[in-house]
Amino acid sequence: MKRPKHLDPPAYLSKSPPVPAPEAVEPAGPPSGDKPRPEPTRYGDWEKNGIAWDF
Repeated sequence: MKRPKHLDPPAYLSKSPPVPAPEAVEPAGPPSGDKPRPEPTRYGDWEKNGIAWDF
């Protein structure tokens, strides 16, 4: 089925360039200088400056 003529783009417009494929991103590791510790969301609370709270 063809589109109606009034829906066709004007002749003076050029076609859009193809969208480039996304580049692969490597997952970031833990920040340097931080000691490994449990994930706070796993236990249902967060810690800041030694104080833990539930949300």
